[in-house]
Amino acid sequence: MDWDKLRIFHAVADAGSLTHAGDVLHLSQSAVSRQVRALEESLNATLFHRHARGLILTEQGELLFDATRAMAKRLDAAAARIRDSEEEVFGQLRVTTTIGLGTLWLAPRLPKLYEQYPDLNIELMLEERVLDLPMREADVAIRMKEPSQADLIRKKLMAVRMQLFASKEYLEMNGMPAAIEDIGEHRLICQNTNSPQVGASSNLVGHLMTYDVKSTLMVNNYFGVLQAVANHLGIGVLPNYLSQDFPNLVRVLPDVQSVEVPVYLAYPEELRHSKRISAFRDFVQEEIIAYRKQMKDQSVS
Repeated sequence: MDWDKLRIFHAVADAGSLTHAGDVLHLSQSAVSRQVRALEESLNATLFHRHARGLILTEQGELLFDATRAMAKRLDAAAARIRDSEEEVFGQLRVTTTIGLGTLWLAPRLPKLYEQYPDLNIELMLEERVLDLPMREADVAIRMKEPSQADLIRKKLMAVRMQLFASKEYLEMNGMPAAIEDIGEHRLICQNTNSPQVGASSNLVGHLMTYDVKSTLMVNNYFGVLQAVANHLGIGVLPNYLSQDFPNLVRVLPDVQSVEVPVYLAYPEELRHSKRISAFRDFVQEEIIAYRKQMKDQSVS
């Protein structure tokens, strides 16, 4: 197949319109249309259903688009490796992690990374869904479980536990629960147990619910849980890494906590020599070391 025709087909399939694809490719609509027709003739297949509102891929078109999308991601990876042969750290780095860890732990620490590498462009992709690193949906991930793909380089960063926290003001108004049986007299704020990547939290919440909790607030990420706790709404199930950066949180029922949740940094094998990946990895590891030291000092004091 003609590479140039495939490139044009990919742009049309991605845009869903000959006109929009032409704008991206700096070609006329008629030129784009001719190339697509020529590709269809060479394959003896119809790739698009044409209608007044635009183009829809046929089954054969979907198969070809899957192939060109994979090709485009591999080419992006190759281009990234070529750029990373330079000595300086610059360019785009797409980082994915959960909403809670990304907003509450990672983002506040990024100014230190930008101080070292001001020409770095980071795209934070915060969602609970696990993005496909080998397919280049992101360059590097921080995940709350060990990655399963064999072609990823992974490093365990730390272990997190879900614990109970409340604001000082809430406890002054409602009292400190003395035992887990008292949790039913308080409002419980927690992440929705149907959310992905929160198995340990779900198990802890399920256990707390057995004590006949009458009032709850379910949120689909820990940022929302933290906001509710900070505004004195109840007792929240939150990761223990927040205790360092939010000193107004008060630990409730210290013996009640989840099992450990491992936190891993992962990136594709093909980006092993990426200077941007190395810079980000070293930065995160240094921040983890500082975090562990501070947590150890807090426990001693």
